[in-house]
This record gives sequence, structure tokens and C-alpha cells, in this order.
Amino acid sequence: MTTANDVHLIDLVRTVLKMVIDPELGQNVVDLGMIYEITVTDGCIIGILMTTTTRGCPATDFIRQGIEECAWHVDGVELVNVRLTYDPPWAPSMMTPEIAALLG
Repeated sequence: MTTANDVHLIDLVRTVLKMVIDPELGQNVVDLGMIYEITVTDGCIIGILMTTTTRGCPATDFIRQGIEECAWHVDGVELVNVRLTYDPPWAPSMMTPEIAALLG
């Protein structure tokens, strides 16, 4: 069951993840649609399911590390578990409309 505190923590994590920039596209991973899910368990453990724009992306480790480090800095977070998936594969349609318009 998701509590109000969990929702607040998820919102805070999502906000700080906007600091993580995909070096190829120059935009943040949240607005690019690369963050598939953020969960909270036991009130303080953050799970982040993410993807990259392509399999074998040379920036995968860089992006993943940035995501983990940003999430760690949120008050109340005690553990961060970042998982990578390609199901579903990332597509430009996952970007926010503003970023899609900006990137053309």
C-alpha cells in the first residue's frame, strides 16, 4: 500500500532526477521518458526502473550512477536500487511534449 509519505518521497526523487542529463540529447532523463518507475518500500528504500535511448548506450553507467547519486541526496532515502530495462524499448514518443518539440 502506497502511503502519502511514499508519494511525497517519489515526487521528491522524480524532481531531483531532472538534474541527470543524457549527454547525447542534452536533456534530463525524466522528461526524456527514461524513468519508467519509482517505488518506495519500507518507507525509505527507493527502487528506480530506467532505460536508455538505445541498448549498448556508452553513457549507460554514467546515467545510472547519476540517477543513484541524485536519489541518495533526498532526505529520508536510505537505499537506492536502480534497475535497467529495455522492456518496453525507449521511443521518442516517451518524451514530454515540450522536449519533443525542442528536439524536433
